[in-house]
Amino acid sequence: MTDRHVDPERAQFDAFKALPRDTPIHMLNLVRFRAEAAYPADHPLAGKRLSGAEAYAHYGRDSGPVFERLGGRVVWRGTMEAMVIGPADERWDAVFVAQYPNSGAFMAMVTDPVYREAVVHRQAAVETSRLIRCAPGTAETKGFA
Repeated sequence: MTDRHVDPERAQFDAFKALPRDTPIHMLNLVRFRAEAAYPADHPLAGKRLSGAEAYAHYGRDSGPVFERLGGRVVWRGTMEAMVIGPADERWDAVFVAQYPNSGAFMAMVTDPVYREAVVHRQAAVETSRLIRCAPGTAETKGFA
């Protein structure tokens, strides 16, 4: 797979911002790491030969306090074992659901100056990703409906 989806495109972000901002949200994260992180030439870690997973760990360490201060938390994390339905060559190294009290908290996070510095690690780490906004539901319904 050669499509790089690392940062939102303008139209996608505008669609996100147009949704209600005062309700809790879950963000499904699917992330595939680069074999080797690709930092900008002027970044202190450029040329350090970090793996994508190592660079993503830097992202988590540096952005985590902002995420938590704004009320975010990871509510589910798992490890991909096999693609049952979907492209056979698609694999994800990190799979998790992040919960935010509302989309305003997510917006505050991505515009926070500390987060803006941390996101460089994510950009260096990620080969491709998916970030899907979901309205939280309940597990009370029987079956899959």
